[in-house]
Amino acid sequence: MHRVFSFRSVYSVTEEVLIKVEATALDRTDTLQRKGSYSLPKCASPYPGLECSGTVVSVDERVSRWKVGDQVCALLSGGGYAEKVAVPAGQVLPVPPGVSLKDAAAFPEVVCTVWSTVFMTSRLSAGETFLVHGGSSGIGTFAIQIAKCQGVRVFATAGSEEKLAFCQKLGADVCINYKTKYFVARVKEETGGKGVNVILDCVGAPYFQQNLDSLDFDGRIFIIGIQGEAKTELNIRSLFTRPLTVQGVGTIKAIVITTPGGPEVQKLQEVEDLQIKDDGVLIKVEATALNRTDTLQRKDSYPLQKGASPYLGLECSGTVVSVGERVSRWKVGDQVCALLSGGG
Repeated sequence: MHRVFSFRSVYSVTEEVLIKVEATALDRTDTLQRKGSYSLPKCASPYPGLECSGTVVSVDERVSRWKVGDQVCALLSGGGYAEKVAVPAGQVLPVPPGVSLKDAAAFPEVVCTVWSTVFMTSRLSAGETFLVHGGSSGIGTFAIQIAKCQGVRVFATAGSEEKLAFCQKLGADVCINYKTKYFVARVKEETGGKGVNVILDCVGAPYFQQNLDSLDFDGRIFIIGIQGEAKTELNIRSLFTRPLTVQGVGTIKAIVITTPGGPEVQKLQEVEDLQIKDDGVLIKVEATALNRTDTLQRKDSYPLQKGASPYLGLECSGTVVSVGERVSRWKVGDQVCALLSGGG
């Protein structure tokens, strides 16, 4: 069954731009809205269409960035399925060079989503590794390309060999068929057991534990959708082995860290012939603290990170007795405290 919308006349208001629509895009939110399962933001247009492209036909007098006749694309809160749409000037973007006005309609949503979640919030940077689920989707295809342009090694999951071939053509380095392979094992295999630095997830609960298991030290997950279930069970122990960050759209970032435990007497280890690196500092320890991680390590229930000291102690205080050649902040004799990966 087709649904026909009747549209009212639209006018631009304060600091808005009125666009004559050339094309609009079809986003998942549009389909959810049509099914009645998407709650519209307050004051949003009741009509579908979260992005569009077209030509500026009117601008508010306080808008200086845009002028009548400009060819643009825009991110909307709704209303793109129309002949004209009024948009706040700050949500309007220029059509990128080499992109047709029609194709530009599908540009704003993926660009704003990927750049804000993966790069601005999750801090993905050159030399890191990145896993995107749904690699052949609109979000996935853009994420693969922009990550490669930023010097990142890209992992992508998809549900068919045809989709994986498409991801590879766009630049994905490792393509995983989630229907036939356990993606955690493949990620670990390809990263030498470490895991990836950043994951962009659109699945939700069914992948949550697997995503955590696929992350490297200081790994970051950003969840942008729930295509599976919304609730899941979590093995809390997986959060205590390393610092991880779990983020969601519209939420405050939550960094999960280990917490201190109760007192327990430990046998101190004597370490001889310590060698410091050029950017390191050697401290004569005055005191150390007892953290819960220390007690877990003593019980052999805490996996050490690669390269970490085998001895206990995640923090200490003391006096600097030697500094590396490239260290300018500290000098011999300074009284300091320090956060350690072990050995306190």
